[in-house]
Amino acid sequence: MQFYRPIGTVTGPAYGGGFKLVATLLTVVLLGYGVSIALRYPLLSLGFGVKALLLGAAAMLLVSYYWFLRSRTTIDADGIRQSWVIDKRVDWRDVRGAKMIGIPYAGWLFPPRMVVRTGNAFTTFNGGSREVLVEFAKISLVFQMKR
Repeated sequence: MQFYRPIGTVTGPAYGGGFKLVATLLTVVLLGYGVSIALRYPLLSLGFGVKALLLGAAAMLLVSYYWFLRSRTTIDADGIRQSWVIDKRVDWRDVRGAKMIGIPYAGWLFPPRMVVRTGNAFTTFNGGSREVLVEFAKISLVFQMKR
């Protein structure tokens, strides 16, 4: 039995403008700090392991930043999904409960998230647009009334 079905497909960015701005500033600062360290210390004289660690850290920073900017959340007749390096997806038939959670006084940076319970697991979806957050609120209300 399927308990919830949205009226239409809703899609939007997974992260809001405030979060993307802070992520951009933090990425620029970290890359600038990395460049200043590289100019002050002879990194080429260090061992292979240290070079690999530093290169891996820079790669992870850039990959994370790219996906913070590009990630999208979609709610449709099949379920909820969010794009990322590894996409998250939950089908409606697997949902046992859903609830919105937020961080008080930090909504401009971290808007409420949808936590979906599927059996013994929980999956968290981010919403960075008004349309996605409104749909999250509808889903949360439907599953609260289900209890």
